[in-house]
Parts: sequence; C-alpha cells; structure tokens
Amino acid sequence: MKFTIKRSIFQQELQTVQRAISTKTTIPILTGVKIVLNEEGLSLTGSNSDISIETFLPVTNEKAQLAIEETGAIVLQARFFGEIIRRLPEDLFTMEVLSNNQVAITSGKADFTVNGLDADNYPHLPVIDAANQIKLPVHVLTKLIGETSFAVSQHESRPILTGVHFILNNQELLAVATDSHRLSQRIIPIENTAENFDIVIPGKSLTELSRSFMNEEEIVEISIMENQVLFKTENMYFYSRLLEGNYPDTNRLIPTSFNTEIEFQVPELLAAIERASLLSHEGRNNIVRLEIADQGVTLFGNSPEIGKVEEELNYETVNGDPLEISFNPDYMKDALRAFGDMSIKIKFISAIRPFTIEPSENSVAFIQLITPVRTN
Repeated sequence: MKFTIKRSIFQQELQTVQRAISTKTTIPILTGVKIVLNEEGLSLTGSNSDISIETFLPVTNEKAQLAIEETGAIVLQARFFGEIIRRLPEDLFTMEVLSNNQVAITSGKADFTVNGLDADNYPHLPVIDAANQIKLPVHVLTKLIGETSFAVSQHESRPILTGVHFILNNQELLAVATDSHRLSQRIIPIENTAENFDIVIPGKSLTELSRSFMNEEEIVEISIMENQVLFKTENMYFYSRLLEGNYPDTNRLIPTSFNTEIEFQVPELLAAIERASLLSHEGRNNIVRLEIADQGVTLFGNSPEIGKVEEELNYETVNGDPLEISFNPDYMKDALRAFGDMSIKIKFISAIRPFTIEPSENSVAFIQLITPVRTN
C-alpha cells in the first residue's frame, strides 16, 4: 500500500474514527485504526465493544489530493499514529507499507517508520440488513439526541436506563430517556415507512454519533438488527450495540392533570436559575426553591456557608393554586437548555409530585419531567 494525501483532510477522518477507539480494550488490535486503500478511495475504521465507526474518503474528493500508488490494508496503533500525523511538518504526507507490516510515513524532511499489524486480523464489522430502515436529516437526529440523551442515567446499576429508548410506531418516532429523577421525551413524525421497532441505544454512543457528523444537511439512514444499529451517511458508517432488556413504561409516569400552571420565556428563567445555583452549588444540598404566590413568583437559592439569593421572576401567565417547591437546579438547567429560545409551560400538581415542562406551542411534542426535592 502506498498513497499521498493532504494531512488536514486525513486528520479529520482519523479524529472521527478515533472516537470509537479505547485504550482499555481487552483485544489489543482494537487499540489500532484499520486503514484500507482500494481504487475507489481510502477507508478508516475504529472500534470498541460498544461502537464502530468507518469513514470513507473517495479518490474523487479534490480537497484530499489523494494519489494512489498501490492498494492494500494495515492496522496502526491509533494514539501514536494520530500524534505523528498531527505533528508532521507539511500539509502533504506519503504513507507506504513496507515488509513485515512496517509503515513509512514521510512529510517534508520528517521520516517515520512504525510497526503495524495485519489488517486480516481486525474483527469484521457486523452485516446489517438494509430492509428495516428509516431516513432522517442529520440536523433532526442531532437535535433529537440533544433533547433526550442528557437525561440518561450515569449509573450502571440499572444498565437499561443508561440508554435512550426509541420506538417507531405508525410513522411516529418517540425518543425518551430517564434516570428515575427526571425524564425527557420527544416525538417526531417520520415520512418514510419502515417496520415498527422498539430499541434502546446507549447514551454514550449517541453522544459520540452526534459529534461525528460533518454535515448537518446530510441524510442519515438508520438500520436495525437484532443487537446492533447502523447510522449511515454518504461517507460514514456508525455502528452501535443495543442495550438488552425491557425499558420501563415511562408513559405512566407523565401526569395528565395539574393544580398550578405557569408560563416563562426560557432564556430569562434559565439565567435566573443559573444565578440562584451559584450559591446552592456551594452548599451541601444543591437545591433551589420556587414560590408561586398571589403577590408574585420568587426564586430562592441558599447556602448556609456562603449566603442566600432571592429573585422575583418575570413570567408570562400563571394560574392555579399557590405553591412552594424545591428542585435540583442542574436538572432544571439541562431541561431548559434543551428547549432553546422559546416560551414554556411548567405544570405542577403539588410540592412532592413530579412537574412537567412543555413548549407553550402545542405543535411540538416535547415534554420533560423533574422530580422535586423534599425539604422538611
């Protein structure tokens, strides 16, 4: 194998597949990146036990300036190889596989020789059945991930809750995540029909996926197999394992009747909660308190060690019973950031029951649920 390529373009591809490479793997060859060169172009693959990423750089990509002298394949230790490429002196470099899986990398006056591994020993990526597919614009999928994945559990004690639950049913895609203290659920319409499915994708996989997309305007094809899902764009394949087990029935957690309802503009409320949490973070109990009374709506933050803050909030509308409720400000900030710049309704039952947050516009099927903190 021998080729010359533009370093900056190659480095982008390498950084994408390195998201899937772990130094902690029990399979030594998986600490490496697989490089395959054929007449059509150059493909790079990185993998661990959870995700695999394969990118393809076609020879027709003029920016890459890919010149192929001899096709072939090799596996190189990803961390060292990445550092070498990053520090090469010029923007073009040549890579050549020598005898005994040794690889020469030359750029300007720099000349590296590194040891590689036989690409035939690299595990094969799963074969995905193309029959059960849905297609989404990349920007829609990344928004969906951003609106839900922050609410997955970080604790492995209930592995199923470390993933986002995706259900396709009657041309509606529902995504929901919960860590048992909060919940975020989004529903979007799907135009192209596919078989209904019910899967749980690890939250960490989805975070890496959303970081791997290069072009927000691309279409991503999602294909599902028994224990794998493939996200495919024009020049990238992203595989993730699926979590096994039954996701809890989250529908029954979402209340339908409320006693108090208040409407806010997200940026104003978010800024106030950020101010209140400056003090609550310093205390042993990370709590802020919201008081809805006849004379106004007030937010309180308190730390016995530091001091306290009190702020009267601007709101759009309020109706229902007076209420005093305490909650974790970090959960609230995550929830509000997922809504962005819009108007929201927060609906309460009582000081000890979970409350919901929804867009004021009924056309967006997005709901979040936060469990309050009991204070005696």
